[in-house]
Order: sequence, then C-alpha cells, then structure tokens
Amino acid sequence: MDTRDRLHEKLAAAFEPAEVLDVIDESAGHAGHREASAGGHFRVIIVSEAFEGLSRVERQRRVYDAVADEMSGAVHALTMTCLTPAEYSAEA
Repeated sequence: MDTRDRLHEKLAAAFEPAEVLDVIDESAGHAGHREASAGGHFRVIIVSEAFEGLSRVERQRRVYDAVADEMSGAVHALTMTCLTPAEYSAEA
C-alpha cells in the first residue's frame, strides 16, 4: 500500500462518514526541491459532519492526529481543506 492509500485509509476511518475524501499526491510538482527528498507532498479535501462546531485550527489538529505516524515519515507536507457539508454546498 502506498502513502496516498495509507493516508486515505486513516482519514476514512477517522472521519467516517465523509461526504468527500480526496487525497492528492502533489509530490511530482515538487521534484527537484531540496525538501522533496524528505517525503511526499499531499493535499487532502475532507467534507464531514465531524467538523461541525470546530474551528479551522481544531479541524486541522484532528486531521494531523489521524495521520500523525505518516507525518513523521513518508509525508513532508500536507495541505488540507476541511469543510462541513453545509460549507461545501455553499462553495459549490
């Protein structure tokens, strides 16, 4: 199982049911950067009721908690969008 799949599995378990859960490997866009050798660059988009009532920082903490072991190894950078279903609908 590759890093993207491990991230997806861990996030799916932590934020089930997620209306949207995308894990995008952006590592290729960072090829040649000095930091790129430290691990992958990923973007996650999560739409879940689990974020209801939480601040942006609290949402990000929950995501980091769910993937903490990946952050200490295979993942160098994680960009995230964490929305409630209502917020996601308003953006569409």
